[in-house]
Amino acid sequence: MIHSIHSSLPSFKPQSFKPGLNILLADKTTRSTDKSTRNGAGKSSLVEIVHFLLGANVDSQSLFKTEALIHQQFEMTFDLGGQQITVKRSGDAPSKVYVNAEENKAWPTRPAVKDGGLTNEAWKEILGTIMFGLSPKEGSHHPQPSFRTLLPYFARRVAEKGFGSFEKFAEQVQPWQYQLSLSYLLGLDWAIAGEWQEVRAREKDLKALAKATGSHSVLGQVLGTRADLRTTVVVAEAEVSKLRKQLASFQVLPQYEQTEREASRLTREINELADANTIDRKLILDLTEALKRETPPPANDLGRLYNEAGVIIAEAALRRFEEVKAFHDSVISNRRDYLSSEKAAADQRIQKREREQAIKDSRRAELMRLLQTHGALEHYNELRSELVKRETEVESLKQRMQVAERLESGKTELHIERQNLVQRLRNDLNERKEFVDEAILAFEETSRQLYERAGAGHLNIDVSDNGPQFKITVPSGRSVGIKNMHIYCFDMMLMRLCAKRGIGPGFLIHDSHLFDGVDGRQVVHALEVGARTAEELGFQYIVTMNSDDLYKEASGSFDLEKYVLNSRLTDASEDGGLFGLRFN
Repeated sequence: MIHSIHSSLPSFKPQSFKPGLNILLADKTTRSTDKSTRNGAGKSSLVEIVHFLLGANVDSQSLFKTEALIHQQFEMTFDLGGQQITVKRSGDAPSKVYVNAEENKAWPTRPAVKDGGLTNEAWKEILGTIMFGLSPKEGSHHPQPSFRTLLPYFARRVAEKGFGSFEKFAEQVQPWQYQLSLSYLLGLDWAIAGEWQEVRAREKDLKALAKATGSHSVLGQVLGTRADLRTTVVVAEAEVSKLRKQLASFQVLPQYEQTEREASRLTREINELADANTIDRKLILDLTEALKRETPPPANDLGRLYNEAGVIIAEAALRRFEEVKAFHDSVISNRRDYLSSEKAAADQRIQKREREQAIKDSRRAELMRLLQTHGALEHYNELRSELVKRETEVESLKQRMQVAERLESGKTELHIERQNLVQRLRNDLNERKEFVDEAILAFEETSRQLYERAGAGHLNIDVSDNGPQFKITVPSGRSVGIKNMHIYCFDMMLMRLCAKRGIGPGFLIHDSHLFDGVDGRQVVHALEVGARTAEELGFQYIVTMNSDDLYKEASGSFDLEKYVLNSRLTDASEDGGLFGLRFN
């Protein structure tokens, strides 16, 4: 239990508490609003001080970083591990706490210095071990319950919107955090909830990968399916193997380009010789045809020609027939001799060219054999570059295939893991049926005390595809504030279970916000049930309330006054609040 809360701030109103129900009242005026100051009367600030002294993180927006409080020290005396201790902490050095304890030999972490100074992390480890029996997290990479995710169920914070739902101690808390914490507090196998978070984390990575490789992304357009990529990889690897073999048998010819130029020149010259021979062979054909045509005409034709000429030309102008015939025969003979010599010259040129062709063709064949069995250094380097390029492409394809395999098989694997976890959770709920039944009945008991036979609702603890599910079914016709009463009943249920298991802080704190929208008579009834339950189980129940909300429905059946703390707050004056001053 908490014995007292003090501060080095001179205007701070010290608070002393006793066992059982403690009601911190604040008188709220109609002309004041919480919007005008940060702390108002300071009812919610009391809860913030408790969290501050029990290891809460302190950021730049923290209440204890304000100019009015940053240099002030706060302290709380409370029971821890069977002894009364005092803890101190200030906003200007939030990473260190000072603990005054007579016996700390049994603590998992001893104070680091003589004055009792501890790091805040060590302090949280001590609190988690002693209050909740948590084991140190050293060497563990799996999600585990922590002191700072368990304590808020026993002191819900308005700043964290802890009154939004019964299962979440803060608005921003993730499912795995409250599933892990509640499984631990209810005595279930909390490791299952931790493994569920690992599955969710992998699913999140898989969704991010799927989004990055979606059909509209650049990566998605080139990724392909696993089957397509496997075929592409096989073909690409075969091409790489072929290139490797080519490089292994490659012989470099230093004069490759020179040899290649010579072979090209010989080819060109052989073609030129062949073209020249073609021309000469055509000439020979023409000359042969001309020789056939170069024959002397018959003698009677020549006589007939002269007779006709005699008719036309005078006898004196004509030579004798014999002389003309001899001249004509000489012309024909000379023509045939010329054609024969031209044909012979063409034949000689063809023969000479054919000899040159044979020589050049033999040399060219030798060069071509050399070029076929050897390669240029430049070509060799090109092959090497191509091999490196293809090898890189193959590795890229393999990586893409792995991504495709992960996307295609990941969903199936995670589905199987989820089903395994569902079965494990179902088995755990069956094996720990006693704990589940205790939680249901403890909730039911408080619920029925508040709302008689019908109750405020029924607690269900079940299995879902997303982990352990905590649900409250609501009877029809209940008031607007029934949701708040679910939180009340749930918190009281936790106090019952923790009292039986011997864990927990030994106190429960409810801020006045819990009773917003709740009928006034129901509020008084809740305080009465809380007082009775705290006395029965031996825990401390601290409630902050506005006086008008409390007394307007007070009845003689329940004596509220004996639970109201002597120190009362008010927002009617500047110094009436918990801190004794107003600040923004």
